[in-house]
Amino acid sequence: MRIGLLTEGGYPYVSGDARLWCDRLVRGLGQHEFDIYALSRSERQEAQGWIELPPQVERVRTAPLWMVDDDAAFGAGYGRRARRRFAECFGELAAVVCDSGVSGESGSSGALADRFSSALHGLAELAMDEGGLVAALRSEAAVRVLESACRAPGALRAARTARVPDLLAVAGHLERALRPLSLDWYGDDGLGAVDLCHATSGGPAALPGLLAKHFSGVPLLVTEYGVQLRAHYLATGDDALSAPARALLTSFHGKLAAEVYRRATIITPGNTHARRWQERCGAERAKLRTVYPGMEASRFADVGEREDPGDPDTLLWVGRIEPAKDLISLLHAFAEVRKEEPKARLRIVGAPAEGPEAAAYLAHCRALAAQLFPDEAQGAHAVGDNPVSFEEIGTPEAPELEDAYAAGSVVILSSVVEGFPISLVEAMFCGRATVSTDVGAVVEVIGGTGLVVPPRNPRALAEACVALLRDAGRRERLGAAARARALELFTVEQNIEAFRGIYLEIVSHCPVHREAVDDTGEPVPFGNPAEAYVPGRWAVAAGGGDAGSGSGGGPSWARETDRPEQLKGAGV
Repeated sequence: MRIGLLTEGGYPYVSGDARLWCDRLVRGLGQHEFDIYALSRSERQEAQGWIELPPQVERVRTAPLWMVDDDAAFGAGYGRRARRRFAECFGELAAVVCDSGVSGESGSSGALADRFSSALHGLAELAMDEGGLVAALRSEAAVRVLESACRAPGALRAARTARVPDLLAVAGHLERALRPLSLDWYGDDGLGAVDLCHATSGGPAALPGLLAKHFSGVPLLVTEYGVQLRAHYLATGDDALSAPARALLTSFHGKLAAEVYRRATIITPGNTHARRWQERCGAERAKLRTVYPGMEASRFADVGEREDPGDPDTLLWVGRIEPAKDLISLLHAFAEVRKEEPKARLRIVGAPAEGPEAAAYLAHCRALAAQLFPDEAQGAHAVGDNPVSFEEIGTPEAPELEDAYAAGSVVILSSVVEGFPISLVEAMFCGRATVSTDVGAVVEVIGGTGLVVPPRNPRALAEACVALLRDAGRRERLGAAARARALELFTVEQNIEAFRGIYLEIVSHCPVHREAVDDTGEPVPFGNPAEAYVPGRWAVAAGGGDAGSGSGGGPSWARETDRPEQLKGAGV
């Protein structure tokens, strides 16, 4: 098959979300061809370049979400007819976003979803005809349309108080979120020519898949290991945004998520926690297939198979140091542990997340550790030693990640917010007993192979740690069960096999929408997968029109890279 892999802020860039599992997926499905359509989030990410791509990646096309050039933002304006079309389509979108849903005039939720979909497709068609939407969405006309929608009867209560600065902020956020509508990716030489679009997250990454389905009938698969809508909810809690702006953006992202779930052929959440979010946002249960992330088990095989259980007095925490990990509760819990087990030590292995807030949090944790645990010395002339250490991977104490897990006998997760707990799965691969807080997908991942306590409860966390420190046999039994569970559910191999089957399932229920031909225009024997001809429940192509009709060229900030030979072994 030919797969259009849609990413945002990740693959094929060196840094970013979902980079590792995308690379493993592409390499594991070597019988398929992949075209990568990537949205970048920052100048730094683009400057770091790409990872080395496997030969099955035929082409990479990229576009930035973090900037646009002056030609796109301040180019020639629309004509009178185009301005009228924009006002109608964007006005309809704004009206749906601002609708509170309590007024009988607006109709049912299904009618609102249809209006949102129609407005989105109308804007996409306008972008194809006129060469983009960037200037229009940043214009005074867009702000006036938003203001009118906020003042309309039945509008969200918080939106009614929106002022011009709020509307300008909302217009800027909407322009970035809707930027995929302005791309020239949807013709017969782009997404219109693939057999399947696979979006690696919801939100802007899935928008190209929605348009490929609308213009060309290409089926859409959406995978979410962290729910994009939840991330937007957290991001809009930023103090820089006013209450009216937060209300409008929350409504927009909620309706966009619902539209993505409604149009997707299959949705693959990474865990039950993500699945519940998707169901609450309107995803049909019949479309959902839980596929756990695949992780490299061989890296931890040596630690998991050796008889050495690690230092019996050492507790280990591994992760990214940020407020959501609640190291404050962990340190207070360890203070209780030390009262019961004076020889216990705590190793905190990780680096702070990016940004001044994370750095300040790390400094606060270090100060609290120094206050709770003054340096101890065995005698008057000995050097003091603190039972809590802060380390980073690559230091002599922990040169590799697996070395860190090998050093402790109990691994702790103390988070108050968590999606899929990667560090917990790594500990399971290493055969370590675990104590975790009941957040996110923790219970689903652990099963019955570890201890789980309520979040923000240092006393419960301490009691669980003490129970395991005092019982070596229990640690060994839990660690062995945890390793067996991880090898069964969370390996790269099971992840790849799951998507292999899902790809075949989707293609077998969707019509062949193009004839495979070679460079001379001659039909290619067996050019379409056999599953495309199997009788089944045929999906109805949404929308209509030719994939390439009315193309207006596309913005200069959207770049295409046909994969030349020098890219096949290059990392940039």
